[in-house]
Amino acid sequence: MKLIFISGPSGSGKTTLSNQIIKKNKNGFVLSTDNYYKTGIKSKLLSKFIDGYFDRRISFNHKLFKKDFDFIFKNGISIYSRYYNFEKKKVQNILNETNNISFLIVEGIFAKEFSSTLNIKDYYFLEIKTKKNECMKRVLQRDINERGKDKKQAENDFLKSWDIYYKKFKPNSIKYNTNKFIIENNSDIDHILKKII
Repeated sequence: MKLIFISGPSGSGKTTLSNQIIKKNKNGFVLSTDNYYKTGIKSKLLSKFIDGYFDRRISFNHKLFKKDFDFIFKNGISIYSRYYNFEKKKVQNILNETNNISFLIVEGIFAKEFSSTLNIKDYYFLEIKTKKNECMKRVLQRDINERGKDKKQAENDFLKSWDIYYKKFKPNSIKYNTNKFIIENNSDIDHILKKII
């Protein structure tokens, strides 16, 4: 099974790029780290008191994500789709079997961190580089419309998440010498996908 990681700061277009790849290649499956936040009272409290909580590893349910990742990677099958509701702070588990998965995309702000925990060396890494103001526009629209935030809170949360992402990762901080591609506005996505799939 081919393995693709897509990383970039909040609003950089990771989900859009994942969907582009899936449309062109039907046997793919996307695991988004955005759907694996921790739940429960502890998580609700921490999200109120820790600045930038949802951009920090403490918020990520690594155990559940690893369980799903290992199952899909080993069997080429996914049983559940998981969706995180940011307003209710809950994960919705939907029985949705997908078979014959020949490539797996891991995308999200925790994709790079997760890749560094694996012993797998043969994978592709797509790092999205986008201008800060472009990311901010996308995030504000999403957070106001889908996550119930007002404009000021959405702006503050974005700026915090941008800082956290770039403090966490140094340039070229990938564990193994993988096939890495930098995705920018002028990148030829079709050419890159031909090399990968």
